[in-house]
Amino acid sequence: MSDEIIKTENASNPLGTYPHARKVGNLLFLSGIGPRNPKDNSIPGLELDKEGNIIKYDIEAECHSVFANVKGVLEASGSSWDKIIDVTVFLTNMKKDFPLYNKVYAEYFSKVQACRTTIEVKSLPTPIAIELKVIATI
Repeated sequence: MSDEIIKTENASNPLGTYPHARKVGNLLFLSGIGPRNPKDNSIPGLELDKEGNIIKYDIEAECHSVFANVKGVLEASGSSWDKIIDVTVFLTNMKKDFPLYNKVYAEYFSKVQACRTTIEVKSLPTPIAIELKVIATI
């Protein structure tokens, strides 16, 4: 059974000692992927105060960005968007963000029909509002 580690410049750098993805057989397991821009590490729509606290954020912009990062990792791994089979979504504010996130999600996933779990977490490692954990086929 093949086992390959994937790292790419098509998504933001991992925040620790882990790859963007790992191929095992015909399955691809993506590490948690957030919306940080791969070129400059910025978070779309985010405004922070001087102490680094969130003033405002744009969940819709973060959704588009995180989906672009996931797509970049999939393509670098020899897979594609239509081969996603399972998605776990982490939101930091379910009550406020779920309706817009769900709308944007439908734009990307209506034809894919991947299994999905969406959970709320208190925070994520950087001041992001969404992160995805994805499993796809090759």
